Amino acid sequence: MTHIDIFDTTLRDGEQVPGCKLDSDQKFRLAKRLEELGVNIIEAGFPISSPGDFAAVQEIGRIIKHATVCGLSRAVKEDIKVAAEALSTARRPRIHTGLGTSDSHIVDKLRTTREKVIERAIGAVSYAKSFVEDVEFYAEDAGRTDNEFLAKVIQAVVNAGATVLNIPDTTGYCLPEEMGAKIRFLKEHVKGIDKCTISVHCHNDLGLATANSIAGIQNGATQIECTMNGIGERAGNCSLEEVVMIIKHRLNQEFYTDVNSRLLNPISREVSAEMGMAVQANKAIVGENAFAHSSGIHQDGVIKARDTYEIIDPQEVGVDKSMIVLTARSGRAALAYRFKELGINLTKRELDAAYKIFLEIADSKKAVEDEDLNVIWKNIEVAVA
Repeated sequence: MTHIDIFDTTLRDGEQVPGCKLDSDQKFRLAKRLEELGVNIIEAGFPISSPGDFAAVQEIGRIIKHATVCGLSRAVKEDIKVAAEALSTARRPRIHTGLGTSDSHIVDKLRTTREKVIERAIGAVSYAKSFVEDVEFYAEDAGRTDNEFLAKVIQAVVNAGATVLNIPDTTGYCLPEEMGAKIRFLKEHVKGIDKCTISVHCHNDLGLATANSIAGIQNGATQIECTMNGIGERAGNCSLEEVVMIIKHRLNQEFYTDVNSRLLNPISREVSAEMGMAVQANKAIVGENAFAHSSGIHQDGVIKARDTYEIIDPQEVGVDKSMIVLTARSGRAALAYRFKELGINLTKRELDAAYKIFLEIADSKKAVEDEDLNVIWKNIEVAVA
């Protein structure tokens, strides 16, 4: 089986979300938790962007014992030098440098030429290598870069000594088959690429970040760059918890990660609380409703055998158990189940009486709670006495 490195950029790309800025202590707490989770690389920040980010990367490098600590830079000498200084405390430092490679970035943003982009890429990697052995190069907007030119850039940085090759779908543009074909093209056309780690960094503008990341590893990438809860610029990044559980449940004959999945839910909640960024209720794996059932048909199936409607055991991701939510769509089986959880085993006669009262309450509320069940129980005790 192939090991997939999990590169977490919650503290860098995730923190770029408006309103999600973390203070130093918050960053340190989350960095420790991410290492406990089992991620292989923690992108701690963009050191040249501010004194605070520099200090945070420096301290995270000091406190992290096992994971690689990564600092971002542009393909600019001063950026790279400052990143190296910030990472001087890290046991396993990595400089992450690069620039745009799509025609849109080259012409409109960088206002340069393809030839000069290759020169800058070589210069950036070579300079970074003078500070650290582990240098990751990102070809920004690789998703919209034609494959022939992308291969030329990647060949140049491989020759310059890059150890990790980041192929980002920066704008979330690719379809999964396109992302997979791009990685496969590079594998087939870049000499020496087999000695490097190929990474994918996918954004979610079209809702395909997870699918594109999976397509990447199925075609030769061995590192996925992602964030907890999928937070990040615009529509967000690839979701760490999604790719980890896809690998664990659907691709476990081919790939594996070091992530302790039982920590996914608690760490998801910590990231949400620290960043003030709510997790949507229907979010896969870590959403409040990910293991909740309100339809009578679903509830009956789950009560009889959990896997009729759940492909993941909630405890695998740190959730105690499935939730049976009582609504007007719930049936007798769900009502009896919830009463049993309260220590009340209803007879058939009691259940029939309870269900009539339940439906009256359920029609007037979004969900029937335990206090409502206690009221129902008191009423049917009188009714069947």
